[in-house]
Amino acid sequence: MLERFRLDGQIAVISGAGRGIGAAIAEALAEAGADVVIGARSEDQLAETAATVAQHGRRAVSVAGDLSTRAGMATLVEQAQGAFGGIDIVVNNVGGAMPAPFLDTSEAAFDAAMRFNVTSAFNLTQLAIPALRERGGGSVVNITSTAGRFAIRGMAAYGTAKAALIHLTKELAQDLSPSIRVNAVSPGAIATSALDIVLETPELHEAMVAGTPLGRLGDPADIAAAVLYLVSPAASYVTGEVLSVSGGIQGSNLDLGIPDL
Repeated sequence: MLERFRLDGQIAVISGAGRGIGAAIAEALAEAGADVVIGARSEDQLAETAATVAQHGRRAVSVAGDLSTRAGMATLVEQAQGAFGGIDIVVNNVGGAMPAPFLDTSEAAFDAAMRFNVTSAFNLTQLAIPALRERGGGSVVNITSTAGRFAIRGMAAYGTAKAALIHLTKELAQDLSPSIRVNAVSPGAIATSALDIVLETPELHEAMVAGTPLGRLGDPADIAAAVLYLVSPAASYVTGEVLSVSGGIQGSNLDLGIPDL
């Protein structure tokens, strides 16, 4: 059974892999046998991720650039084809947006959230399709969020974008079947730099833990393990699904303090 989680000889492209969840995914897929192409803005962070991949005896190609653009995503695909001759796995991890009261959310901020979280995944997936088909198919995993599954005050931009990414996952699972599987992972509160203000404030940290049924924040490795399952042969009969890795929360586990209108 454990052999079904191996990725020997496979090539993975991972966006937003400089730190946190993306870096953990790169390490997990490398440990399972895959070579990786990793993209992010920071060359220094990518170098750290590549060094971790190398510790597992696998190769990493780093691509520093703006992944909010189609050109940036095209470079990831080009590097994968040039360095490794193809693509088997795509992980759309890049994304994010700050919470804000609805009336304080500008049109530009809303548009940016959609582009960074949804259009980015659309672009990388579409651009990678020829390379995936050349190798007989493959797997795509989109990293969404609990904010895309439940209505949370202050998340009009981010939550809507992640909800759209969940639906895009289901649409692409239909459009790209049977050769390419498309799934998503929906993280809850994961202890990354995005939660620095929580991790550094004991009261907020304790409140978030108390609001989580499993009694702890998630670790990037928790998300990486879910991604490994979905891209591996172990999930060969799984497509169009959203795997929640959230500690059991059924909404926000932290009151953002946004007042009534």
